[in-house]
Amino acid sequence: MHILIYSYNYHPEPIGIAPLMTELAEGLVKRGHQVRVITAMPNYPERRIYDGYRGKWYVTEQKNGVTIQRSYVRIKSKPNVVDRLLLELSFVFTSLPQVFKGDRPDAIVLTVPPLLGILPATIFSCLYNCPLILNVQDILPEAAVRVGLLKNKWMIRTLAALEKFAYRTAQKISVIADGFSENLVNKGVPVNKLVCIPNWVNINFIRPLPKHDNSWRSTHQLDGKFVVLYSGNIALTQGLETVIEAAICLRHIKDIVFVIVGESRALQRLQEYCLLNGADNVLLLPLQPREKLPEMLAASDVGLIVQKHNVISFNMPSKIPLLLASGRPIVGSVPASGTAARAIALSGGGIIVEPESPHALANAVQNLYTNPTLAAKLGHVGRQFAEANYSLEQALDRYEWLFSQIVVNQKSVESILPELDSKKSVVDG
Repeated sequence: MHILIYSYNYHPEPIGIAPLMTELAEGLVKRGHQVRVITAMPNYPERRIYDGYRGKWYVTEQKNGVTIQRSYVRIKSKPNVVDRLLLELSFVFTSLPQVFKGDRPDAIVLTVPPLLGILPATIFSCLYNCPLILNVQDILPEAAVRVGLLKNKWMIRTLAALEKFAYRTAQKISVIADGFSENLVNKGVPVNKLVCIPNWVNINFIRPLPKHDNSWRSTHQLDGKFVVLYSGNIALTQGLETVIEAAICLRHIKDIVFVIVGESRALQRLQEYCLLNGADNVLLLPLQPREKLPEMLAASDVGLIVQKHNVISFNMPSKIPLLLASGRPIVGSVPASGTAARAIALSGGGIIVEPESPHALANAVQNLYTNPTLAAKLGHVGRQFAEANYSLEQALDRYEWLFSQIVVNQKSVESILPELDSKKSVVDG
C-alpha cells in the first residue's frame, strides 16, 4: 500500500510530533508499504531553519526507505499570532507542488496541528480520489484559545469553521486519547468516524536502565542525587514556574535536584525566574540528542508531567508513554479530569497532584524520595503498562487495520458507482 503522510513536523526535529511521525513512516516501510512524507524544512523547537536546509525552497531526501519531500516555510524566532498564521499559510502554498512529485497514494494521513494543513490535504484527497485520515495531536483552535494564545474573535470563528470542515472532510479521524473522542463527539463528530490510537513509544529503544554507571548522570554531576526530570516542550500549556517553585520548597533536602531539559530560548526565561527566586537546586539543560534519550530518562528518579489547570481534553503529552517505558515513576501536576490524568491513573505508574500547586508537587516528590519501594513499584507497573498498551508495533497494527478498512470501503464505493451510472443510463434510454 502507498501511504502519503502530510506532516509539518518530521525528522530530524527531536521532540513533539516529529519523532512519532518518523517512527510511524519508517515502521510502515519495514512492513512492506511505500511511504512518502510531505513536510516543512526542519525548524522546531528553535523556530529557525536547520543548517543545511536554509535558503532552499525544496529538498527531497531518502531515509530508511521513506521518501521525504520538504518545502520552504516562513519562520520567525518570536512569532505572534499573525506570524504563526503566515507560517501555516506558507507551508500550505509551498507544499502543494510536492503532491505531483510522486505516485498516487492509497491513503493520506494528515497530522493536526497545523490546522490549515486540511486545505492542501483535502485537495490531494480529491485529486487522487483517495481517503483522508486526520491524525489529531491537539484539538485546535480550542487549545490556543484556552491557553490565551488566540484572542481575536474573528480569527477564532474562522478557525472553528475550519475545524468543522476538517472533521467533515476526513473519512476517519484518529485521536490519541479517549478524552479527545468525547470532545469531538460533543462537537457533533459521528462516533463511527473516530478511532483511538494512542501515541506510542519504541519500547526496545526506551527501556529501564540502571542509574549506576550512567554517563549522563556523571556528565552533569548528578551522581548520588535524587533527580526529578522534566524534558520536552516548554509552552503555554505547561507553566513550568510551578516546577521551579516546587524545587524551592525542597531546597532543604540537598540530595534532590530538579532538571529541566528544553529549547534554549525558553530556558533563558526560566533561568531568570530561578535567579530571581533563589532556586539553586534546578539544573537547566538544552534539548539532548535523541540517541541520548534512553540514558537521560534512566538518569532520573522521577519524571514530571506538568499542565495548567485549564488543559482538560485538548492536549495529551506524548512524553507519558516515554516515561512509563523508561520504568520511572511519574508525578503528574495535571487537571484531575483531563486526558493526561486519566492516562497516568490507568497506567498505575504515577501520582496525580493538583496542577499549578508547588506545594502539592513538592510533597509528591518528597514522598517518592522517602519511599523508594513505592517509587520502584510505580516504575515497574508503568513499564508493564507501556509494553502492553503503548508499543510501536501495536500502533502499526492499528494503523494497518485502519488503512485496510478505509481503502476497502473506498474501492467498494468506486465499484458501485459505475453500476449506478449504468442503470441510470438504461432507465433514461
